[in-house]
Amino acid sequence: MGKAFGAVAAVGAVGSLVAMKRTWDPLPSVKAAGFTTLDMSIYEENKLVTEKWRGKPIFVLKKTAEMVAKQTEKQKARDIVIGGAHYMVSIGLCTHLGCIPAYDAGKEGFLCACHGGQFDFSGDVTKAPPPRGFDIPPFKIDGNLLVLGEAGPEYMKMKETGITL
Repeated sequence: MGKAFGAVAAVGAVGSLVAMKRTWDPLPSVKAAGFTTLDMSIYEENKLVTEKWRGKPIFVLKKTAEMVAKQTEKQKARDIVIGGAHYMVSIGLCTHLGCIPAYDAGKEGFLCACHGGQFDFSGDVTKAPPPRGFDIPPFKIDGNLLVLGEAGPEYMKMKETGITL
């Protein structure tokens, strides 16, 4: 009788633990929303495209050869280079209060209308009040694809050198 009760209790305990683990794991739809794959070959030079990742706007700007030539070393460090092309990929929220800045292709820069903050074409601050440049989302380069949400070696290098949070 004792062995039978022990066996039933053990099966019940295992079943309860499996059910608890399933409730703690994120749903498959939530896991899928964590990654966004971008084909970088479709973007045009000096034309800002806003993508979406985890409900946030992601700015993607393919730089022209002139932009790349006039960049400082600090600006180059923020670049994502895929297939020889340089891209600015960042979370499109002002680091001051979270407004969405507008891009002016003629001036090659961003303006946040909320408090007058300005960013250059690399996403770095050129006029305060933003405390830092645009944040760069975790990314991994896979050929011509950029996978947002997965931290690859290029992103980890940016994070270690303090380019992004």
